[in-house]
Amino acid sequence: MNILVINGFEEHHDANGQLNHRLFTEYVRQLKTQHNIRVSFATEYQRADEINKWLWADLIIIQCPIYWFNVPGKLKSYFDDVFAYGIFYGLDYTKYGQAGRLIGKKFMLSTTWNAPESAFNDNNEFFNGMRVADILMPTIKALEFVGVAPWSRDGVIAYHDVIHNPQFELYLSQQAQFIDEVNA
Repeated sequence: MNILVINGFEEHHDANGQLNHRLFTEYVRQLKTQHNIRVSFATEYQRADEINKWLWADLIIIQCPIYWFNVPGKLKSYFDDVFAYGIFYGLDYTKYGQAGRLIGKKFMLSTTWNAPESAFNDNNEFFNGMRVADILMPTIKALEFVGVAPWSRDGVIAYHDVIHNPQFELYLSQQAQFIDEVNA
């Protein structure tokens, strides 16, 4: 399988990106044994190269931290720049949202959160019962708009409580489960 792994980390005063970089590196290291891998960085890229990588890839893994309940600004700008009209999508649709031209490709958003897992899926907690995928819906819908479908039900892996209560071994175990699924 052709896999594009994107590092969506953007420098932030309150986060050094150590976990994000470790997860990104592990995706590349472990998947390259069985798949063709290309990598990208949302902070530095050439548009034409990125367009070609997306066209080449069967699976796109986007590893990024979540800042204020959204992907980093430079990752959003990367999407704005790379999702080229006429290549990724067009206006030739009969129903809105069905003009994506990357049909058959899959995505996985691999995200790090300082929010604890308990803050989600519970009507009495901060996110009022919302799932991680609900919070990330604008990004998920942008990917679906260009025709890329979620790898799993939600298309999201979330590593929680990464600053307040980091559990690196748990995160690597969760990541390994996804990698095993891709390798199966």
